[in-house]
Amino acid sequence: MKHALPILAATAAVAMLLSTPAAARDTRYMLPFKDVLDMPEAQEKLDGSVKFFLAGQGKPKVLESKEEDVSNRKTNSFGKSDEEACRWAALSALIAFQDKARSLGVNAVVNVVSYYKKTEVASATEYECHAGAVVAGVALKGTYARVAAR
Repeated sequence: MKHALPILAATAAVAMLLSTPAAARDTRYMLPFKDVLDMPEAQEKLDGSVKFFLAGQGKPKVLESKEEDVSNRKTNSFGKSDEEACRWAALSALIAFQDKARSLGVNAVVNVVSYYKKTEVASATEYECHAGAVVAGVALKGTYARVAAR
């Protein structure tokens, strides 16, 4: 019985440590949207048939508006800087927008805002990204539209 008490105390201490939630890293960034569009991979994967216009950014006349949508993408940030992982997540969100815009027969996504955890953050030049220890995520919300040629 003498030895059972220290083992019981140690077991209880380990159980308490394991049941305490770990504080996960969630670093918020506001990053230049232009840096995503300037990526060589963006030049390759975004073919120009769909244009992206951030809320507050000048845009051509909207001829037809379609549905609003959210593109929420995450990427593995292992071995990447937070900023690099954020660019990849943002590019993935834009590719998803491009694919759906094509299927809807439109040429733009307008009024694009960051939409992390359903909180809108509008900027004419930046997007919001959150980076953790192993994952970075970007959520964008925008409206599919057909815009006039500039």
